[in-house]
Amino acid sequence: MAEKKSGGKLRYEELAYDKKNYFETASEEERTAMFDYAEGYKAFLDAAKTEREACAEAVRLAKKAGFTEFKFGDKLSAGDKKYFINRGKSVVVFRVGTENMEEDGMRIIASHIDAPRIDIKQNPLYEEAGMCFLKTHYYGGIKKYQWTTIPLALHGVVVLKDGKKVEIKVGEDADDPVFYIDDLLPHLGAEQMSKNGTKIIDGEQLNIVVGGMPYADKDVSDKVKLTVLEYLNKEYGMKEEDFLSAELSAVPAYPARDVGFDRALIGAYGHDDRVCAYPALTAVLNNDSRHTVLAMLVDKEEIGSEGNTGMQSRIYSDLMEEICEALGASFRKVRYASKCLSSDVTAAYDPNFAGVFEKMNSALVSCGTCMSKFTGSRGKSGSNDANAEFVGEVRAMFDGDGVVWQTAELGKVDAGGGGTVAKYLANLNIDTVDLGVPVISMHSPWELISKADLYSNYRAFIAFMK
Repeated sequence: MAEKKSGGKLRYEELAYDKKNYFETASEEERTAMFDYAEGYKAFLDAAKTEREACAEAVRLAKKAGFTEFKFGDKLSAGDKKYFINRGKSVVVFRVGTENMEEDGMRIIASHIDAPRIDIKQNPLYEEAGMCFLKTHYYGGIKKYQWTTIPLALHGVVVLKDGKKVEIKVGEDADDPVFYIDDLLPHLGAEQMSKNGTKIIDGEQLNIVVGGMPYADKDVSDKVKLTVLEYLNKEYGMKEEDFLSAELSAVPAYPARDVGFDRALIGAYGHDDRVCAYPALTAVLNNDSRHTVLAMLVDKEEIGSEGNTGMQSRIYSDLMEEICEALGASFRKVRYASKCLSSDVTAAYDPNFAGVFEKMNSALVSCGTCMSKFTGSRGKSGSNDANAEFVGEVRAMFDGDGVVWQTAELGKVDAGGGGTVAKYLANLNIDTVDLGVPVISMHSPWELISKADLYSNYRAFIAFMK
């Protein structure tokens, strides 16, 4: 017999707000769709461990879906499916809609495809104590001690002295060697463990072991270094000088994996922010919207969105202006009418570290993609802080399409904070709000997300583009 609810309980359910676990409310068909979608996402993660690889994989998927490259000066018309590559490190994938852009604007989703990692210095190679190392400079905000004693792969490009560019990717295949940053054994670690967490491992200690075999010549001083140089020369045509014009990064060598007996979660490197970039990309590829829709997959967010591939670059506004000109529309009018989701991850409430969260305003795992009206720190500093009217508009889009979603802020007031690319789009006079997947252990070599939140993010993008 069904429980009879009191008038007050019915009224509470009618008026109060509670977050919903998407797994609990999803139909069997939806659950199947969540798990199927996750397989494509995991394949994307494994193929895209650097921004260059993410850009290349996005282009591959776009071409497969019938998109063609756009270059400045090209003509456009309704129905065109295009992608624009910026220096091999960022890409904008877009569809031209049928609506009048001056009145309807563009629907933009902006995500980033770079992730925290360990970059190789320009003069890195040295030998000491029978081992050969590469010196490094870490990229983005990391806990340095997390990157020791894990298998690392080396990814990147080297431009040789003659101008030839060679790609390096070692450590991903089962028969590849991997690389390694050592740590101190606990038996000798008393002094180390008394240090502040930021000093347990210093930045200059993040040196990567890349060799240990001496070259067979007694007259050579750095025998192990020469063995490594000989290998690099044979495999890639490199000399030591070629490190000067190289972009090489060490990333975790393990693939994305399901986590838990029920396989509800995904553990991987680079969820931040490819867990938003992949849904943004696939939403544009799979959506036949009447609006003109863009997925901007950009670089350099982890270091302030700087440079000519970061969101602060003029290239992205120039591209939007070029699209407007190709369609005979006023860029200023289009900007004013446009809407943007700045899609970056947020921190998921972690019960093991509850002290830094304010639970009522924290994102809960599996309760859907998360809207953050504001980000920033110390009194919302550095935040876009979306207006209530636009939040209400996006809320109606999601609710109207049955999207399970939630809101949150990143931790307790004054506990920390973080920023996104939202403010750079908003500075163009585009209504913008943050939306992204909650992540456990963000910026670590092995982050955790829910398949329900991943799929909810994709569903939210589809609703936004309708």
